[in-house]
Amino acid sequence: MGSTSPASDREPTPADGVVGVTSAAQDAAPPSGPATYFDGLSNRRQTVILGLANQLVLRSPDNFVSWPYEDIRRVDGPTGTLRVSCLSASPLARLEIRDPALAAELCARCSRIDENRITRGTIARIVGWSLAAAASIVAVVLVVLPFAADRLTPLVPPRMERHLGEAAVVQIQALFGDKLCSEAAGQAAFAKLVTALRRPAGLDDGIASQVLDTPIPNAFALPGGRIFLFRGLLDKSNDPDEVAGVLAHELGHLKHRDNLRQLIHNGGSSFLIGLLFGDVTGAGAAIFASRAMIDASYSREAEQAADSFAIQVMHKLGRPTRPMGELMVRITGKEDGTLSLWASHPLSEDRLARMRAENRPTSGPPLLSAEEWRALKGICRPS
Repeated sequence: MGSTSPASDREPTPADGVVGVTSAAQDAAPPSGPATYFDGLSNRRQTVILGLANQLVLRSPDNFVSWPYEDIRRVDGPTGTLRVSCLSASPLARLEIRDPALAAELCARCSRIDENRITRGTIARIVGWSLAAAASIVAVVLVVLPFAADRLTPLVPPRMERHLGEAAVVQIQALFGDKLCSEAAGQAAFAKLVTALRRPAGLDDGIASQVLDTPIPNAFALPGGRIFLFRGLLDKSNDPDEVAGVLAHELGHLKHRDNLRQLIHNGGSSFLIGLLFGDVTGAGAAIFASRAMIDASYSREAEQAADSFAIQVMHKLGRPTRPMGELMVRITGKEDGTLSLWASHPLSEDRLARMRAENRPTSGPPLLSAEEWRALKGICRPS
């Protein structure tokens, strides 16, 4: 008579339901698989095994990391690879998954994986808005600021204008250093010339003038009544009437407040350009504006008005107007007249033609004696 084996000794059968339970347990087990991990602290690649449970778990023989699903974000990666980072991990930490099924499962669990992701469309929008902002700044610089400067200039009180001029002088001194010419006889001759021009120009005795020892042939005026003449212009001048014409022209800019208008425009322009190129503090604005004053490019109308003013002053003094035009041509050389429509300044040859047409016979005394003229030419020599 045979014996029956106990139930514990029998092989499990489908009828017992054991196989079904095992299969269900396997289906419920969280998926896992290999991936490449960069910890963001070194350039070492680590192969990790991923576990997708309550959090994403990264395991390796020498590492154990867990990332909350809500902190995981997709970042740009090569085609066929899911590359992600984690907000609560190192900013440079990256995980790369090449298994499509594992990548899909992780994406399904990370509801915010594409939040704040920069896509091509986002980049295109950023570029578009950046170009629009740049175009707006350019439009403001070329159109709005000149209009605003014209409207603001008459509203600036003289005291504030002097303060603006003094601020610009500080920048001029920083640019040129200790280059003020101070030879006594030359200083006296220069002061005499400026005074002779100031009176018929209708300007008060607050006008201050200095000569800078630099070879640039130029002269310019600052708001508040400061005139600077460069030694280079004196070197190219043949007589006092040539220098007087240039100084009278600069006095015209002072009289019409063109320099204040230009300083307002240049200061605003340089501030906006600084913003465009990352100088968010606008720290370069004052330096840029002061540099622009040295080589000021006034409008054609402002230049012609200053020339007219210089002509009137020289007529009142009974001195010729032709020498100023000759000095301009000597400094700049002959120019192509076909460009005159595009130049912001009247061309030197055009100005010479006007100065010759307006020239009158000399009826007034010389502005400087021969000795004073020699002293002015030598104003930058050591005393």
